Amino acid sequence: MGKSLYIAEKPSVAQEFAKALKLNTRRQDGYLESEDSIVTWCVGHLVTMSYPEEYDPALKKWSLQTLPFIPARFKYEVIPSVAKQYKIVAGLLNRPDVETIYVCTDSGREGEYIYRLVEQQAQVHGKNRRRVWIDSQTEEEILRGIREAKDLSEYDNLASAAYLRAKEDYLMGINFSRLLTLKYGNSISNYLGTDYSVVSVGRVMTCVLGMVVRREREIREFIETPFYRILATIGEQGQTFEGEWRAVKGSKWFESFDLYKENGFKEREKAQQVIDHLTQEQPVIGQIASIEKKKEKKNPPLLFNLAELQNECSKRFKISPDETLKIAQELYEKKLTTYPRTDARVLSTAVAKEIHKNLNGLMKYEPAVLFLQEIVGFGSHKGLAKTRYVNDKQITDHYAIIPTGQGMSALSGLSWTSRAVYDVIVRRFLSIFYPAAVYQKVAITIKVKEESFFASFKVLAEPGYLKVVGVPGEKKGESGSAAGAEAGNVSGSVTSAETGDGSGDNNSGDNGDGNEDMASSQAFFEKIQSLKKGMTLPIQGMEIKEGKTSPPKRYNSGSLILAMENAGQLIEDEELRAQIKGSGIGTSATRGEILKKLFNNKYLALNKKTQIVTPTMLGEMIYDVVDHSVRSLLNPELTASWEKGLTYVADGDITSDEYMMKLDRFVSSRTEGVKGLNNQYQLRTCYDRIAPFYKNEKQTTKYAKSGRAKSGTKTSAKSGSKSSGRKSTKTANRYNKKD
Repeated sequence: MGKSLYIAEKPSVAQEFAKALKLNTRRQDGYLESEDSIVTWCVGHLVTMSYPEEYDPALKKWSLQTLPFIPARFKYEVIPSVAKQYKIVAGLLNRPDVETIYVCTDSGREGEYIYRLVEQQAQVHGKNRRRVWIDSQTEEEILRGIREAKDLSEYDNLASAAYLRAKEDYLMGINFSRLLTLKYGNSISNYLGTDYSVVSVGRVMTCVLGMVVRREREIREFIETPFYRILATIGEQGQTFEGEWRAVKGSKWFESFDLYKENGFKEREKAQQVIDHLTQEQPVIGQIASIEKKKEKKNPPLLFNLAELQNECSKRFKISPDETLKIAQELYEKKLTTYPRTDARVLSTAVAKEIHKNLNGLMKYEPAVLFLQEIVGFGSHKGLAKTRYVNDKQITDHYAIIPTGQGMSALSGLSWTSRAVYDVIVRRFLSIFYPAAVYQKVAITIKVKEESFFASFKVLAEPGYLKVVGVPGEKKGESGSAAGAEAGNVSGSVTSAETGDGSGDNNSGDNGDGNEDMASSQAFFEKIQSLKKGMTLPIQGMEIKEGKTSPPKRYNSGSLILAMENAGQLIEDEELRAQIKGSGIGTSATRGEILKKLFNNKYLALNKKTQIVTPTMLGEMIYDVVDHSVRSLLNPELTASWEKGLTYVADGDITSDEYMMKLDRFVSSRTEGVKGLNNQYQLRTCYDRIAPFYKNEKQTTKYAKSGRAKSGTKTSAKSGSKSSGRKSTKTANRYNKKD
């Protein structure tokens, strides 16, 4: 009987498979072997797509005449730095005594691609191949994955999508980077006074750059508008609250052209007229026209997928999406959590049936014990499958990120940040077994003459799931939300108050939050609740409060990841948005890496303290170049629709040939279109427009000192230059990596 060969993506994962299988192995060079089994590993990618010069040495020199470059048959080669491990794996794949190959690379498109490239390069034939698909690295899950492994051919469509994604990134990166560098590299380097400029373009990378630059320009072009609100201090001395005036139906100023919105005026003088009108007769008395009391429920949020976790960690711990992914991967490999590269925020029915195992395991995690005891009391874990947190239709490759309940011994060896991220995952998971948080709300309308003032209050009556994750607005240490906080240290009386409906979008005006301190007093809130319609209250005074409209917020690293995931929300065309719903920019596995590439290329800048993302001058210049050449690369419509197409291939809805025909047409038509342009001079006007915003950047300063661009500067677009070819080839190499 032949041997079984298990191929993992990393050495550490291979060790876990050997341990789960309880193999009595001997350590060999690059693999483990027992009497009937062999366990080996890749080290990430072992094989990659060949550079253009491997097709023809003449292609090493960048030239418009050789574009578009679309090979009829793609070439692949072993990555030199990992050639030794490739040779070992390839030898094992073709060993005569190996009968069955278990593919144990990461359960996703990229993991599939890693193995398929090795098998293709090694020319493996005549073996029984099985695909192991797991959601965590616990022993139980590994054994289940091996036991239920399907024939590798069932994943052929997924492999096809993986190959196409790589070809797409390669063709767009190679062709458009060379094309735009040759066409516009001189205009950039001449303007900046640098020796050369390479325009790096990527299917996903350039789209994300466009999102950030457009947001920055919206902020830059924003014109601040002042507006003036009227606030009244209402009630008996010592028990007052604020009410905000609004020009509702019946008001003398209803639909007046003097209004900014219904709760403010464009000019202070107009607001003063309202106050003068209402305070002519003293004392000023208001009458309660209506009082509405209701309870509002807030359900626990859905579980984490990678994008949500990256956003949460960016806000809480000020760490980048790339760092969050590294931590999530570490937790997965330590058996603490499930597979991180997931887009799903729900669980499968099968997992829900076994969820008691995860909960039981978490009894060894001290901060969770009190919550687990309460969950047992609720009995909510028994009916989990019937809740909104379980939906098989919303799961593609993997379910949401949750704790496995195992691997606790590894926690003490992790960094503080890794432990904190684990704690956040645990608390989000436990929260779904808790009831909704319940708020008591009171909304009051007070009439003064024919004018109306509005006030509203909200108090947390029942913390529900907030007992686990923490109450919004609490200071660190007041709740159980901070990593490592003691379980149950939550106050049920923490409150927040709202005055007005916050209808002034994008304004920095204070929406009457003077009620917040009052609402935090339970006694005061009870007093408010005792008020009745028709009662009169004294008006202690009225004042004008100036507000200002504010520009859109800049992206931080977390919100940018979410924007990439929800690309459809950025698309104006309703029909197209519905068509590509669920397809974002990039994938959960690649988004953090794409941002990292943009930072490394100096196209975007990241404030590590705040995680705020802004463009650099070079990034804006690249944006303008693309905007004047291959504009569609900047738009989420294109990138999201390409991603949707890959999903269609993976699902078997369209063929690889159909997808490649579309891709070939796109690359060819855009390349020929740009080759016919002669708009380099127009770009100088664009550069001049943005230069004043980057006076402190070194390159801009260098240009300013020179007084004019250097006309004879060499760039990588110059043909025949030895240094140019070297730089160009080095840059082109980047596009063999996932974008």
